[in-house]
Amino acid sequence: MSKSPEEIHPTKAFGWAARDSSGVLCPFKFSRRHEIVGVVTEVGCKVRRFKVGDKVGVGCMVGACHSCENCNNDLENYCPKLIYTYNATYHDGTRIYGGYSDVMVANERYIVLMPENLPLDAAAPLLCAGITVYSPMKYYGLCESNLHLGVVGLGGLGHVAVKFAKAFEMKVTVISTSPSKEKEAIEQLGADSFLVSCNPGRMQVATGTMDGIIDTVSAVHPLLPLICLLKSNGKLIMVGAPDKPLELPTFPLLSGRKLIAGSWIGGMKETQEMIDFAATHNITADIEVVPMDYVNTAMERLARADVKYRFVIDVAKTLTIT
Repeated sequence: MSKSPEEIHPTKAFGWAARDSSGVLCPFKFSRRHEIVGVVTEVGCKVRRFKVGDKVGVGCMVGACHSCENCNNDLENYCPKLIYTYNATYHDGTRIYGGYSDVMVANERYIVLMPENLPLDAAAPLLCAGITVYSPMKYYGLCESNLHLGVVGLGGLGHVAVKFAKAFEMKVTVISTSPSKEKEAIEQLGADSFLVSCNPGRMQVATGTMDGIIDTVSAVHPLLPLICLLKSNGKLIMVGAPDKPLELPTFPLLSGRKLIAGSWIGGMKETQEMIDFAATHNITADIEVVPMDYVNTAMERLARADVKYRFVIDVAKTLTIT
């Protein structure tokens, strides 16, 4: 007879979860095994990399097959059997509930050691947003000081991309549909210039000036104006996820030997590298810390893009058992 989740993982946890199709979160008691940060309270007998008291984080994934080519090359994020941190099923068949709770258990392979100088709240979003933009910048060579990088969208991903690019000593141009974001892009985040993508005149002036572009936008949008901003051999890297197919113009790619590619978070080795780089350059996400019982309001505001630029839930101080 198979064991129940309570028998397999006897640790009792309390958290918040969506219990029905409404999506509204409410208190939830469960037995268990987002980007989540905290302090190690207990380690298993085979754990070697971490000790009680370490500040650590868990990103978007908690498991993979560990035997495929991707896993063997520290690319667990591309494993066909990738197990996400939330709303997934673990190897043993038990449910994975994410991090909106008082405790969490994870395999040490999927844990990141947080440097002492990084505040846990402002560093937590880097485990998703940070690695999502850092990985393609490194892989596609868009991290050299003599290059010009465009960042499309100034949201949770985009604002971190600007910070990493400036740490790489690149020239950075933010590309946005919102003119109102120009001041914060330049004065607060340090971008060198700002382009309003729906202004044909300004876009025309910038034609052929960028070595690469990181596109963080998940809404449907035209690619042709972005491709035209690239120099010959330029690279447009998609990290946003529009819910409908985008039109792909071929001739502008052919005429400049340009590349459109994609990237999806990053492997655990690279995630640790990213966090260490962030600590060295004092890079954190811009956040709004909220209590646990504010989570449903935060979800509503998130849907309206009413946050700069990431919500962080203070679980330890505000999660109360009812």
